[in-house]
Amino acid sequence: MKKAILGKKIGMTQIFEENKMIPVTVIEAGPCVVVQKKTVETDGYDSIQVGFEDAKEKALTKPEKGHFAKANVPYKKHLKEFRLEDISAVNVGDEINADAFADGEKVDISGISKGKGFQGVIKRWNQSRGPMAHGSGYHRRPGSMGACSDPSRVMKGKHLPGHMGVEKVTIQNLEVVKVITEKNLILVKGAVPGNKGGLVVLKDSTKA
Repeated sequence: MKKAILGKKIGMTQIFEENKMIPVTVIEAGPCVVVQKKTVETDGYDSIQVGFEDAKEKALTKPEKGHFAKANVPYKKHLKEFRLEDISAVNVGDEINADAFADGEKVDISGISKGKGFQGVIKRWNQSRGPMAHGSGYHRRPGSMGACSDPSRVMKGKHLPGHMGVEKVTIQNLEVVKVITEKNLILVKGAVPGNKGGLVVLKDSTKA
């Protein structure tokens, strides 16, 4: 990837362009500060570690404080490592802002999906229900557990009820509708995973 940034999902709204309404998700992208720079010579690969959102000193451990002190940057809540194609121009202490992206670009956005709690197979796996007539004894249950004497077990991957949500989800090829540089806001067309205030990662689209 050529560029990436950490951000916070603010929420959804809509904007109007050329007599048409566009649903957008507002993301507070950065400012992110470069906390660490890894190179092939020292670590075996090239990458940068960035921090996002200021943190209180009491919320950090002693090793974390030492990590930020070594970089001589303010304490940050979130750290994320990005393997960029070229990091020669990036140095520790540099800031990455929303202006790294431009209107019309395509991006991939990752976030933690909303928690749905314990759900059945119909909601969790989109299975179909059984007949709802009074004579039917099978409505919203999981279905067959497998064969009888062979293999005498439930096969791995069988769709069953369980906890749903709170997992990493990536939406690919979303369009950047507008970048508001002075407020570090990026407006992206469509929906983005996660709750309001949730951490998201924006990076170049792999399909662009």
